[in-house]
Amino acid sequence: MASMDTGGRRLHLVWRIAIVFGAATLIWLFIHWMGDALFGSGYDRGRHVASAVAATALAVPMVVLAYRHLDRLPWSGLRRASPGTVGRLLLLGMAGYLIPAGLAVAAITATGGLTIGLRGSLAEAVLSVLALVVLVFLYEALPEELVFRGYLFRNLATALPRWAAVLAQAALFTLFGVVVGAAGSVDRIVLFFAFAYVQGVIRAVTDTLWVPVGFHLAFQTAEQIVGPFWDRFAVSDLDLLQQIALGLIPLALGVFTVQALWGRTGDPSHPGGARPAWWRRRRGGRPRRG
Repeated sequence: MASMDTGGRRLHLVWRIAIVFGAATLIWLFIHWMGDALFGSGYDRGRHVASAVAATALAVPMVVLAYRHLDRLPWSGLRRASPGTVGRLLLLGMAGYLIPAGLAVAAITATGGLTIGLRGSLAEAVLSVLALVVLVFLYEALPEELVFRGYLFRNLATALPRWAAVLAQAALFTLFGVVVGAAGSVDRIVLFFAFAYVQGVIRAVTDTLWVPVGFHLAFQTAEQIVGPFWDRFAVSDLDLLQQIALGLIPLALGVFTVQALWGRTGDPSHPGGARPAWWRRRRGGRPRRG
């Protein structure tokens, strides 16, 4: 294992990770406290909107400042993708979740194990999904991935083998969930670790942050839209739908689906790999890294 001390004028790696992890935890604890103070302890759509805006407004600048002042990394040193590149990567991550989840829902429904009905009109359901996509992106997918599969994974991977970095960031994400109250039971702790592990492997395999963001976005949107807070679907067995069809099966198959779409079968310890044909640009035929 490489030395944990990166030398130079930067803080020790352990301190950098501790500072960013602690700052992220305090941000989410503050958001929860603010939500309780302004909207009460139950679910409220206004609270969801305020929390989503606050999460991105606080977490994204925090990570940018950490790169600049803790890692001494100039903005030009961070790989930045074009909007078109980001869009394709997001869609790839979303497809990595939605394909196995959709097949699982279809299979269970076809066997009679599950019935799903629409509450209200199709237009209302579509508008709800679009609104939830924005909220999930701002509250969970972008800020959480930027912290855990972005800053923390990037730093851990400079000192640890990729497989160890994947496990370490998963452990940190699980601890984060416990501290902020999102993982308050054994099954939730297992879910947090499994989800973070899958996300870490996808991050290592694709060597980009945006595919995990897309996977996270699709996962949380699907899980929440079928739940009681949005009340758009009548589901005969919500636990079966959320825990198995939208949870266990796509998490188990997500990495393989992403790898298949990515155009390679690889080892998480060797990130990147060959891009699929649709990824290559005409000019020089070289892929653009995201």
